Amino acid sequence: MDGVALARLSALIPGSRLLREPAQLAAYESDGLTAFRERPLAVVIPESQDEVVSLVRLCHELRLPFVARGSGTSLSGGSLPVPGGIVITLNRLNRILRVNAEERWALVEPGVVNTQVTAAAAPHGLHYAPDPSSQTICTIGGNVAFNSGGAHCLRHGMTSNHVLGIKAVLATGEVVTMGGPGREVAGPDWCGLFTGNEGLFGIALEVTLQLVPKAERFHTVLAGYRTLEQAGEAVAAVIGAGLLPGAMEIMDALALEAATAAVHAEYPPGCEAVLIVELEGPREVVEADRRRLDAVLASSQPVEARVARDAAERMAIWKGRKSAFSAVGRLSPDFIVQDGVVPRQRLGEALRRIQEMSREAGLRVANVFHAGDGNLHPLILFNGREDGALQRAEALAGRILRMCVAMGGSITGEHGVGVEKREYLPEMFGPDEMDAMRRIRGAFDPLGIANPGKMLAMGDAPSLRHAGLHPLERSGLISRE
Repeated sequence: MDGVALARLSALIPGSRLLREPAQLAAYESDGLTAFRERPLAVVIPESQDEVVSLVRLCHELRLPFVARGSGTSLSGGSLPVPGGIVITLNRLNRILRVNAEERWALVEPGVVNTQVTAAAAPHGLHYAPDPSSQTICTIGGNVAFNSGGAHCLRHGMTSNHVLGIKAVLATGEVVTMGGPGREVAGPDWCGLFTGNEGLFGIALEVTLQLVPKAERFHTVLAGYRTLEQAGEAVAAVIGAGLLPGAMEIMDALALEAATAAVHAEYPPGCEAVLIVELEGPREVVEADRRRLDAVLASSQPVEARVARDAAERMAIWKGRKSAFSAVGRLSPDFIVQDGVVPRQRLGEALRRIQEMSREAGLRVANVFHAGDGNLHPLILFNGREDGALQRAEALAGRILRMCVAMGGSITGEHGVGVEKREYLPEMFGPDEMDAMRRIRGAFDPLGIANPGKMLAMGDAPSLRHAGLHPLERSGLISRE
């Protein structure tokens, strides 16, 4: 089978773009979650949408598993290769096809880097709102697959809130279109269903993204607290006051230590945590909200509160926050980035429990997270060369996820389920809900060849058979090409 597949792939893609040697494949054997590794049969580098479609149709014909990949920044093993399958990289599908400033949307290919969308929209006074920490390298295709968020998702929402239309090739080889530039579409939200599918349905070929006007003014405050729990309680107080900041982020002492060493960020001394709050919007609104925010933060008794005086100071604050994940590598040879959600009103309690579990496990945990929506990103530090260290770190990660579910939260906010959290999904959803997910996946991918083994366990997804039109086409909201 491998020989047949490689021969057929060679007939579609020139040899220089069909990687087969072990040294070539090594760079693709994991994504951002390096604890999981797998070597694919081959890596294919298409340069056009037609080539992607041809590859997927060949995979369907041969029942050959495939995994779509952009920059490989997934932190849940979502773009981990499949044994005996191929990786289809999309980085060369990187064209911004159109920017419509009047109607505020951009049409892009999946390999476009997140920040490039804002760069293209900036001359028109617009920007693309979702801003994951890896936004300078992560691609739109991956953002769509995992419904990425970012620091400013509190006010602006996730990727799903900004996707207007998708052209995709399903795992069956069918090319379909969902939605479009218009914001008013009757019937089911197929774009919303496709966004966050983790590659189980197929591959996005084009995405229509909503653009929003640049904020007229920003007001960014960095407040230091004696304890992590105090910082969490300050978040609840800000929201309780009726304010809706553009972003609210927390970093604990370990994360601050790492960020200081990496990018020379300056934080108030003697603090166990800092809270970043950023207001944005029309000048008059921000000024009114600023006064209310000042009062709330003063009552939360911070050690110190600093206001960014200009754009340079604002960017310095955000540089420290967005560098935190990679900077933690200075403190430990290995770490696991976890991603769970708890209700805001239980944020302080959750942080206290993570500290307790960290001590019990004998592992350090650096906390960096989107505090406004309770999206925790505990970074569990360990040394993979020590016997049993990875297993202890994974066990602690599991305890944190179970805590999130018990508090009424979620096992993921934006990093996805991938392979890392697959076993925890049934703890959050019942049998009927799990069956519904498998059936939906089967409607898009009856053979189970698109990113198999991610999110839903392999071999247990029913293969649904539909006569006549594709079930999504019958609605009239999706069309074949």
